[in-house]
Amino acid sequence: VFTPTSAAIFIATGIGLLFYFRHEKAKVIEQQEKDRASKAYGRPLVGGPFSLTTQTGEPYTEQNLLGKWSLVYFGFTNCPDICPAELDKMGLILDAAEKEHGKIFNPVFVSVDPARDSPSRIAVYLKDFHPAFTGIVGSYQAVKAMCKAYRVYFSTPPDAKPEDDYLVDHSIFVYLMDPKGQFVEAFGQVATIDDMLEKMRVEISTWKSETGTTA
Repeated sequence: VFTPTSAAIFIATGIGLLFYFRHEKAKVIEQQEKDRASKAYGRPLVGGPFSLTTQTGEPYTEQNLLGKWSLVYFGFTNCPDICPAELDKMGLILDAAEKEHGKIFNPVFVSVDPARDSPSRIAVYLKDFHPAFTGIVGSYQAVKAMCKAYRVYFSTPPDAKPEDDYLVDHSIFVYLMDPKGQFVEAFGQVATIDDMLEKMRVEISTWKSETGTTA
């Protein structure tokens, strides 16, 4: 029997289904837009030209990232805990990855504290970590330009002096760059050694299938 109650239920059900299908359609459209964006833009625009100096006083540019898989970390030598922990993690990753793939990796420490981190100071600092590390630094503007290219935030005062006492807030990522110097992945603090090694394994395997070499 078609009663006012059943009519109300019928209408409410119809309205509910209408909203459901609209919601599902919107989800499909959103996913399609994401897929198109991914195809159109590819990898995020991370990385680019830079010109800094190593801990031994040698020039170092984006050309030095070519030919190997680079792991790039931005930090500073006065960092009390986070930077040492991340650099230690990078060292463990390098040892494990080299056992599996060979010496095809290039670990880089970029100082975001150019006022206090001279090349000689970075050289002393990196002795506590993996011996393969290259430390680089430059003028404030040169460091700022590289950080901008890598989408790295840092809070070093532009007018800081070596004797000043301050901490630097900065983005905490390890950037994986392929042998062409192109961005592959940014690993945050929560990324485990196993997570990073697996991602590297997948990327190196794909690279080898496309190029015939691991680097």
